[in-house]
Parts: sequence; C-alpha cells; structure tokens
Amino acid sequence: MMNKVALVTGASRGIGRAIALKLAAAGHDVMINYAGNKEMALAVKTACEGFGVKAEIFQANIGDNEQVAALVKETIDVFGTIDVLVNNAGITRDQLMLRMKREDFDDVIDVNLKGVFYLTQAVSKIMFKKRQGSIVNITSVSGVIGNVGQANYAASKAGVIGLTKTVAKELAPRGIRVNAVAPGFIQTDMTEVLGEEMLETIKETVPLKRLGTPEDIANMITFLVSDAASYITGQVMHVDGGLVI
Repeated sequence: MMNKVALVTGASRGIGRAIALKLAAAGHDVMINYAGNKEMALAVKTACEGFGVKAEIFQANIGDNEQVAALVKETIDVFGTIDVLVNNAGITRDQLMLRMKREDFDDVIDVNLKGVFYLTQAVSKIMFKKRQGSIVNITSVSGVIGNVGQANYAASKAGVIGLTKTVAKELAPRGIRVNAVAPGFIQTDMTEVLGEEMLETIKETVPLKRLGTPEDIANMITFLVSDAASYITGQVMHVDGGLVI
C-alpha cells in the first residue's frame, strides 16, 4: 500500500479524520479536504505527516462542482495522481418531512449526493487512464432503512448506494473498484449533542450494545482500498454493530 495517494473529503474531524490518519499510517500520501475549519485540518495534516507521508489540505464545498474541480486539480498538482478517493463529507438538516424547508432538502442532496457524483466523475477520469484505483463512498444505515426526521439525508444516502453500484459496474472493466460503507451510530461530536440518556437508549437498539468509533469505519476503509480487497467491488459494507440485521 506504499506510495499511493488518497483524497479524503470532510477529513478535518470525526470519521474523515480517522480515515485520513489510518490511510497515512498505511503509507498513503493524503489530501485532506475540509469545508471550514482550517485549524483542525492543519492538525490532521500534522498528524498524518507524523507517519512519514506527505499531506496537504484544501478547502472546498463538494456540493459545488467548480470547487470540486479545483480540489482535484490541486491534488494532482501537489501529488501527481490520485489512487484512492474516499467520499466522506456530508451534512444533515434534520426535520420532519412536512416541516422541512426546500433549501434544507436541496443543501443535503447537493453535498451528500451530487458532491459524490462530482468527485467520482472527476477522479475516475484520472484512474481510467491508469486502469486502476479504488473509490469508497460513505453512505449510512439511514439510506437503507430510513429514519424519522431525515427524509433529505436518507434520500441522499440511498442515492449514494445506487450510484456506487452503478459506477462499480461501469468502471470495473478498467480495474477501478467502487464500494460503499454504511456506518451505524458512531461516536462523534455529532452524536455527543444527543446527551447521555439518549445515547444509552440508542445503545440498547444495537445488538453489540455500543456505539461505533470513527476508527471502526477507518479500518473498513483501509481494508477496502487495499490489495487484500482486490476482488471486492459494488458492495455496501455495514459497520453498524448489527443494527441492520
């Protein structure tokens, strides 16, 4: 896995940060995309460089195709190529469907679904010429079973699943693998705001009786982009403690 270049979106915190660090530990140079917090992105860059690899940061809203193009160009300018793409960046605008504002629906679709399309289209052109590459999209159990108050989020993540399977079929003849990872309840700053009582209730719904960690997701990503997973494509890997059985 040495000398490969990975582009990870939404990598300044949470799951994205854990993915960037795990890939760096495995020997990947890493482009760290972030939306707003430069200080946190720089901290991830420094941590990645601690593994002896090259790392860089770039701010971009992946829901904007022009910013995506700039991100991909900068990655090529800095690293020369892209071997691995992890579409991790995502947002939520939760509300019951009857009360949901159209802009909240559109914003989530733009980032969570269109952003994955924009990046996959741009990066796959690079991988196409090399006849190799690995793309992993972060979806969610919400995209599989739905979730109250998340019509926009669940729709976007279900769309990512369909996109993953279709693109996997299209790119397989060129040696490019495309998979998705569906996290369940993961312990991040997004779940911490729920409060201890709610988190305990959530844990009771999970067969393994605990929340996942960002590292649980990062471990799966690192496997999927490695040569050990060279015969795996078009799959949705659930990392959810058995939540969706």
